[in-house]
Amino acid sequence: MSDQQDVKGFSEESLIHWLEQHGIPSYRAGQILRWIYHKGVYSFSEMTDLSKDLRGFLSEWLVISRLEVEQVQTSEDGSRKYLFRLQDGQHIESVLIPEPGHWTLCISTQVGCGMGCAFCLTGRGGFVRNLEPQEIIGQVCTVRDDLPGEIPLTNVVLMGMGEPFANYQNVVQAIRTILGNNGLQFSSRRVTLSTAGLPPGIDDLGRDVMVNLAVSLNAADNDTRSRLMPINRTYPLETLLSACRRFPLPPRRTIMFEYVLIAGVNDAPEDAERLARLLRPLRAKINLIPFNPFEGTEFERPDEGVISAFQKVLMSRHYTVVIRHSKGADICAACGQLSPRSRNAKASPVPDSGCSTLDGGAQSPGLIKGA
Repeated sequence: MSDQQDVKGFSEESLIHWLEQHGIPSYRAGQILRWIYHKGVYSFSEMTDLSKDLRGFLSEWLVISRLEVEQVQTSEDGSRKYLFRLQDGQHIESVLIPEPGHWTLCISTQVGCGMGCAFCLTGRGGFVRNLEPQEIIGQVCTVRDDLPGEIPLTNVVLMGMGEPFANYQNVVQAIRTILGNNGLQFSSRRVTLSTAGLPPGIDDLGRDVMVNLAVSLNAADNDTRSRLMPINRTYPLETLLSACRRFPLPPRRTIMFEYVLIAGVNDAPEDAERLARLLRPLRAKINLIPFNPFEGTEFERPDEGVISAFQKVLMSRHYTVVIRHSKGADICAACGQLSPRSRNAKASPVPDSGCSTLDGGAQSPGLIKGA
């Protein structure tokens, strides 16, 4: 039926409401969701604790979507980049990252991005559209079903394509499903949302759902940050950090501040000193990300000695500082390299020649309806 609705697009509350409107007891919502998210089924016919008549009714009115994987690339370091084709022909990418004893999945929240950060390939194509909750959740479900070996997927980071706070309602609904007992059952300590710095979204997130917060900072003065990140012209550092101070942190949690190190732009010892002073009032962890080059960029990655010196300044000021040597660079899966146009071709190596935004022919519909 053309008016079938996608179950993954429902929150648990809205599914209960839909069922009750059709004379179906509310407890059935939990059964349906557990079949989908705990057992990974894509057909109502597999839900054996539902009556045959109910399964037939649900199949008539609802679908269980599956994202179409158009391409998977595997890096030399074991990272896997998934290119998904959506129902309208648009594309998004997710990256599965190997960690000791577990996997981390980096997922997207928009097709493209409207933030226009100068160091990020994703933003060069501009914003296309927001992802629906089922498209955000579907990345986790599809990759989980495709996991290589017995190592579990335990961590999800919303750090892929798009600005999560620019798609707030859909993102929060998806997060609630990712965390929910009748959803994917991830721990809130293992789900992280990264923002370019939208203070209203930080305030809303602190009120609505508890996950880890990461802020893409990248400069400790407004002039440099505005040059790198246009959003700083609307929400300068003072406004952003005020929102960070308001964000409710459970005991022993910190806000992660991400800092892309760019040669000759923000990597001097004086920049590190400014950053240390700027974050002093906050419970902060600093994640240094050496710039990942891509085709057409004017920026360069700093030398290892410069990166190490920057870290040492911050550590001398008693910050926890991690240098993130991004995985998947050889397949354009590193931080800042995702692009909806990089399909059907092998990525160029990095940093020798940078990553290309490659184009190719799309093939079949993106949401496979499995009811």
